Amino acid sequence: MTWLNEPASTKITGGQILVRSRAKTDFWQKTFDGYVADSGHFDHLSVPGEFTFTGCINGKYATQYDQAGLMVRLDSENWMRCGTEFIDGKRFASVVFTRTYSDGSTLPDLSETEPIWWRVIRKANSIETLCSLKGDTFTSVRMGYFPPNRPVEVGIMCAAPSGTGFDATFKDLKLETASK
Repeated sequence: MTWLNEPASTKITGGQILVRSRAKTDFWQKTFDGYVADSGHFDHLSVPGEFTFTGCINGKYATQYDQAGLMVRLDSENWMRCGTEFIDGKRFASVVFTRTYSDGSTLPDLSETEPIWWRVIRKANSIETLCSLKGDTFTSVRMGYFPPNRPVEVGIMCAAPSGTGFDATFKDLKLETASK
């Protein structure tokens, strides 16, 4: 895997990837107030076709918009991120689709403290995002259009748009491709 925007630190321990994001990092494009950011941290690999990518994610969410989760990306203006985001003092399940402009949605997170399992499924011209508290039964959160027939970068992401940095943990990452 390769980093887009290397974080402050990374460490692999006990089957987990521990990531410390840098301050003032984010992924967002133009919507609402013209704000553009492509400085968040994204550790990824290339996947050519349909796939399912799953991971268990948590973090020390404390500052407005601290975020950690999964990402699928073509380039700076075509991507999707899903995971937990800290908004107004609470954790939210957050999904952002970007096709030139970012389009975000949130709902209350499954837990205020526990890790959350996220799953991304790419089929044909869509991406579906799902989450789970225990990693067994997943609930669909959002589905959206994503350009088909092009290899994408898939991996883990985190950012700290408002704060001085943010600690995130990722474990049990699993990529299943259509060829398997």
